[in-house]
Amino acid sequence: MNDSTSNAGRSPVPAMIGLCAVILIVAAMYWASNVFAPISFALLIIAMVWPLQRALQARLPQLVALLVCLVGTIVVMGIFTLLLGWSLNRVGIYVLSDTARFQTMYNELAAWLEGHGIAVSGLWEQHFNVSWILRIVQQVTGRLNSTLTFSLVVLIYVMLGLLEVGDIGRKLRRFKPGSLGYAFLVGSGETGAKLRRYMLVRTLMSIMTGVLVWGLTYSAGLSLSAEWGVIAFALNYIPVIGPLFATVLPTLFAIAQFETWQAAILIFVFLNLIQFLVGSYLEPRIAGKSLSLSPVMVLFAVFFGTFLWGIAGAFIGVPIVIAIVTICAHHDSSRWIADILGSPPADPEAG
Repeated sequence: MNDSTSNAGRSPVPAMIGLCAVILIVAAMYWASNVFAPISFALLIIAMVWPLQRALQARLPQLVALLVCLVGTIVVMGIFTLLLGWSLNRVGIYVLSDTARFQTMYNELAAWLEGHGIAVSGLWEQHFNVSWILRIVQQVTGRLNSTLTFSLVVLIYVMLGLLEVGDIGRKLRRFKPGSLGYAFLVGSGETGAKLRRYMLVRTLMSIMTGVLVWGLTYSAGLSLSAEWGVIAFALNYIPVIGPLFATVLPTLFAIAQFETWQAAILIFVFLNLIQFLVGSYLEPRIAGKSLSLSPVMVLFAVFFGTFLWGIAGAFIGVPIVIAIVTICAHHDSSRWIADILGSPPADPEAG
């Protein structure tokens, strides 16, 4: 009776305050994306690099260890960016050099659609012309400039963060077990380990996906097979959305090159089979239950991150949810959040 009476008389004010706080945080993340997006990426990189930084600091001065970690981070980011830029540039040049074939394909599709009552006449003339191509080039150039600025800001945050990680850890160790500070300390350490494992598994699966896509497109005689492999490798870091684009783009090129729907459909089926085997079968078994999230939450994290910060948000959305679930699981007042966002518990009677 006492428990039911206390539950019945519990004030809804704390829940309302928490809801308002969540809304304000999301609004701040949206309107101040230039601040929060680089910080989120910097925290992810710090989680990846900190074990190396700590190991180097045991043998080298702190600034020398920091310089080694920053140079390594720049090299990895540079290689990734160069590979993706090279593949996209090659695809763009191919499209521009073979515009007539794509226009013919469009005209055939438009004629088929109009034969079924869907009018698209004039669409090519209105949108697919020289001015449209120039606008695309300008947008890509602007994106590259903003990406360089974004990367520079991220590296500055990484440098400052790596200098402060040790001091922040010592401050958090002063909190008593059961407190929010101690929960954040333990949760942060576990989050770093989970994120490193997540990125390692994602990288291995991306490499496997890229190699398989290259082998499939090469054996099928599709042009730009190496480029499609690199694009599949890079886009596989973005759950759901990335594999979709990595499947659709080669299929469209197969339609234009082979000029038969049967060949394109066959390539589309095998590309999806690769994505299914790697992403839905191998990756969950290699990653294990410790990294598992509810499939609904993975989808929500990707699309909500895209809404907040665009492509950068789609990439960082799942790591953010992993961090939230891990940290919330270490305190009684927030453990329910981890139970909701995490994957369902395994059935002990199964298997």
